Amino acid sequence: MSVFPRIAVVIPCRNDAPYLEECLQALAAQTRRPDEVIVVDNVSTDDSADVARRHGARVITEPLVGIWPAAARGYDEARGFDLIARLDADSRPHRDWVARIAQAFAADPDLGVLTGGSEFYGATPLVRYLGDHWYIGGGTFWVKQWLGVPLVFGSNFAMRSRVWERVRDQVERTNPIIHDDLDLTIHLRPSDGVRYDPDLRMPVSARPFARPSALLRRVWRVVPTFAASWPEGSPWHRAHEAQSARPLRAGDITWPRDDAPAPGNRR
Repeated sequence: MSVFPRIAVVIPCRNDAPYLEECLQALAAQTRRPDEVIVVDNVSTDDSADVARRHGARVITEPLVGIWPAAARGYDEARGFDLIARLDADSRPHRDWVARIAQAFAADPDLGVLTGGSEFYGATPLVRYLGDHWYIGGGTFWVKQWLGVPLVFGSNFAMRSRVWERVRDQVERTNPIIHDDLDLTIHLRPSDGVRYDPDLRMPVSARPFARPSALLRRVWRVVPTFAASWPEGSPWHRAHEAQSARPLRAGDITWPRDDAPAPGNRR
C-alpha cells in the first residue's frame, strides 16, 4: 500500500501581496492540504510577509533579490519533506493540485520531478493563447528536444527532496538574472525521472505578456541561462555524460578467444 508523501509548497514572493492572498486562499481550499507552506519574502516593501503569516505560512526572508535566490532558499528550507512543490505568488492552483501531485509520486517511486502546463488569466484570449501555446508550450517542446527532459515550469511543479539534494550545488542559485526553472531543467537528467503531465495545469497571471518588451525580455533570458551552465547544457555534453553513466552490458565486453596469445607472448 502506497504511503502518501509529506509535501511542502514553496512560494517566492516580492511585493505581490494581493496575488499572494489569492494564491494562499487557493491552497487553503485544496482537497489535500500541503503539510507546510513556505513563503520566501524577497525583501518586499509591501505587506506580503504579513499576508503569508495571516494564512499560517512559514515566512523566510531572502535578502538577495531574484527568483533563483528566493526559490533556492525555499527549497533548502523544505529539505526535511518528501516532496518540494513550487508555485509563484500569482499561481491559482486548482483544488486537486496537491492531491494529484501526492498521488502521482505515491504511485511511482521512480518519479523524481513532475511538472505541468499553464492556463494564463487576466489578458485577452489572444495573449492567453500565445502564452499557453507559444511561450510555455513552445518552450516545453524545444527544451525536450534539446535537453532530453521536459521543461520544468516554475509556477507548477514538484520534486523529491533527493533531486534537490543532488543539484542544489550545481545550479546557478545565486544568479538573479536567469530563468531559475530552465536552469534547474538543464541540471536534471533522464535518470531523475522527470515527467510532464499535460493535465496538471496551473492558472497563472498573464502580466508578463502585458507589453511586448516584457515578453521579449523573458525570452532573451534564455541566452544567459544556457550560457551560465555551458557546456553542461549542450546536447553533446549530456549525451556523453549519459553514455558514460550507462551500465555495462554483455555486448560491451569483448572476451579473448581461446587461441589468443597470452599477454606479452608472440607467436
